Amino acid sequence: MTRLRYAYYPGCASQAITKEADLTTRRVAELLGIELIDMPAANCCGAGLLKDYNLELHLALNTRIFLQAESMGLDILTICSTCFMTMNTARKELEDNPQLLEKTNRVLRETTGAEYTGRVRVNHLLWALRDDYGFERLKREVKNPLSHLRIAPFYGCHILRPSDALGFEDPREPVSLEELIDVVGARAVDYGGRTLCCGFQTDLVNPETAIKMTARRLEEAKIAEADCLLTPCPFCHINLDSYQEMAEKKVEKKFTLPVFHLAQVVGLSLGLAPEEVGLHRHLISAEDILQ
Repeated sequence: MTRLRYAYYPGCASQAITKEADLTTRRVAELLGIELIDMPAANCCGAGLLKDYNLELHLALNTRIFLQAESMGLDILTICSTCFMTMNTARKELEDNPQLLEKTNRVLRETTGAEYTGRVRVNHLLWALRDDYGFERLKREVKNPLSHLRIAPFYGCHILRPSDALGFEDPREPVSLEELIDVVGARAVDYGGRTLCCGFQTDLVNPETAIKMTARRLEEAKIAEADCLLTPCPFCHINLDSYQEMAEKKVEKKFTLPVFHLAQVVGLSLGLAPEEVGLHRHLISAEDILQ
């Protein structure tokens, strides 16, 4: 079977705040025989915010990332939903607007001597495991089924929307996280907030509203009797884990819900120990539910 190889783009958050997501992804890829090749010259994608201030710079920075992957002859793999959304919306804008494409390529020719051709595909770890590696194949690698866990899947916003630029899954009724939870032997909990916003995009604009949104997402999972949450987005993880105590104080309720990164759940099912997947870095301990 052909070995999977990707130009690896972990994103800024997973190289600074949620380092455990990056480190565990690398470990999981090694166990599964997936080759992740770093892009040391890659810049920040702009996190979807730069676009509102300077569209041309947003497109130039993202196509600069694409050019590096093109020069490597590889598609891009990211573990950040926001990077995934930002890069794919940039690709869609260039595909739909030839004038923007020419303008962007003019900048690229002047600064890099190359042009963007549109050949690079930007994928997320979730769908790389589902579509490229295969969930059935992954299931055969599971050594430690997480059969005692009831996991609430939390997609968040950026891995699903805007659907016309992403298109990997139905934004209203996604199933990939539930399928992955089944693969690792756990039980997926159904609840209404799994595709809604965690509040991260509102944190710097209206912290009061943002923390209420975070509390609501946690409360929904708690009411559904989840033991923990699973998210493919490091920014969602920051809100749901790091801000969980603030959310508890805001609504005067106790949640105590550990929040796992996607790679951590996969890593644990492959036999990695909690310390190997960086669970000690989380603010909400998972020790009790993993015993």
